[in-house]
Amino acid sequence: MASNDPNSPRQKMINLMYLVFIAMLALNVSSEVLEGFELVEESLLRSVKASTQHNDRIFDNLESYHDSNPEKTKEWYEKGLQVKMRTDSLFNYTQDLKTRIVRKSDGKNGNPEHLKHPDDLNAAYEVMFEHGKNDGAKLKSEIDNYREFITSLVSDTSIQSIISKNLSTETSAKAKENKQSWEESLFWQMPVAASITLLTKLQNDIRYAEGEVLGDLLKNVDVLDYRVNKIEASVIPESQIVMQGTSYKANIVLSAQDSTQRPKIFINGKFLPEEANGLFVAGTSSTGTFPVEGYIEIPRSDGSVLRRDFSSQYFVTQPSATIAPIMMNVLYAGIDNDISIAASGIVSQNITATITNGTLLRKNNDVWVAKPSKVSAEDFITVHAKMNDGRTVEMGKKSFRVRALPDPKIYLPLTDPNGNPLKYEGGGISRATLIGIDGVKAAIDDGILNTPFSVLKFELVSTDGLGLTVTEISDGARFSERQKTAIRDFARGKRAYIRGVYVKGPDGTERTLKSALEIIIN
Repeated sequence: MASNDPNSPRQKMINLMYLVFIAMLALNVSSEVLEGFELVEESLLRSVKASTQHNDRIFDNLESYHDSNPEKTKEWYEKGLQVKMRTDSLFNYTQDLKTRIVRKSDGKNGNPEHLKHPDDLNAAYEVMFEHGKNDGAKLKSEIDNYREFITSLVSDTSIQSIISKNLSTETSAKAKENKQSWEESLFWQMPVAASITLLTKLQNDIRYAEGEVLGDLLKNVDVLDYRVNKIEASVIPESQIVMQGTSYKANIVLSAQDSTQRPKIFINGKFLPEEANGLFVAGTSSTGTFPVEGYIEIPRSDGSVLRRDFSSQYFVTQPSATIAPIMMNVLYAGIDNDISIAASGIVSQNITATITNGTLLRKNNDVWVAKPSKVSAEDFITVHAKMNDGRTVEMGKKSFRVRALPDPKIYLPLTDPNGNPLKYEGGGISRATLIGIDGVKAAIDDGILNTPFSVLKFELVSTDGLGLTVTEISDGARFSERQKTAIRDFARGKRAYIRGVYVKGPDGTERTLKSALEIIIN
């Protein structure tokens, strides 16, 4: 009989992959992040397939024992049938949601395992909430009902706790802060790649819960006769993907064991000591693919030895981090620049980051604010992560150019008939409208920075009746009385200029703008 330990390395692997998934969620979904989702999705699908096969074997054992002794096993077998039916129902409903989301983004032939538009931010929301439906609330209700049903069949309180946590639909603190429901926090403006991976993770948790309950039901009947007929050797790693500098860990076990016998484990040509309790640990000093091969021996009651071979592998990858500015590929000195920082396989709370020029502070989970103190050709941001063993590892480094803020544009603030703000940046204007304007403003408004500047003074330049140039100075950002008097005397067709605008930026620097604003009286 095979049983899922609630603290098993397999489950730890699943949880680790889920943390990888969460750490990748950022406002700027880069191609590296989407590729990360694909990697996590593939790992989860392998885990789902393995869990399904594992659960089928447990149910086959229960069914075989029922065939041989239906009176003794009727209660446990019928409960097992209910578990399998309820699990398949929720699993298939989740699969249907995945298919509908992908077809919404990729068309009627869309395949959840081969995404064409993984960055689509609308498909998940449309499927889960729009057109008079609310599959988001329905999914939450189905999970809640399944969780209550499945935990009621488990006698082990520790397993009950793990299943309850894995299938929890409690709204997170962040979602509550944003006044979002559980389903909105998961599917609102979520890329298709993230939504599919999240639903696959749910399917994995469902299969895990099914396996724990079926295993617990099987423990309630005497299946010792089957244990000696279903012995298999297995490698259960905490994760098959390991970062360089950390350890690969895997449990080498029999899928069914006699507690009175201690198996002998031989792995990669060496004997694994009994005090290791089946835990194999290998160093990861270099990257690549490495084998985990060997065999397990256990004595039979007749004195002979039963041997089972096993074979697996693990992959060692280099640490990596995604460091991306949210605005553009440069930083601006003296102002706040939002930076998205995420490290593969690391929760945001275990990530630290530093900058060589200025300050770098965390804004929220994956968004940081960089404020360079000066202009420079190269400014480095370095990301470190705290590992499970307490070590701190450098995950990545990226260089940025730091520029001074560009000059802002000069404009006069106006409003349309509905009271909406407008910007007059030169050309024809009525004298009455011009008289009603209080002063001059300046700002960078290119759709990226959107940064206002303070106007300290400016000149209004025009000509008098003799063709002589007349220059009047402002009162700060406001038109002076002399300037207003000049404006009142402007005739139709009159041209005037606002120039010599002296401004102060949010970085504290002051400058005179080279551009001028031409005014033509209609």
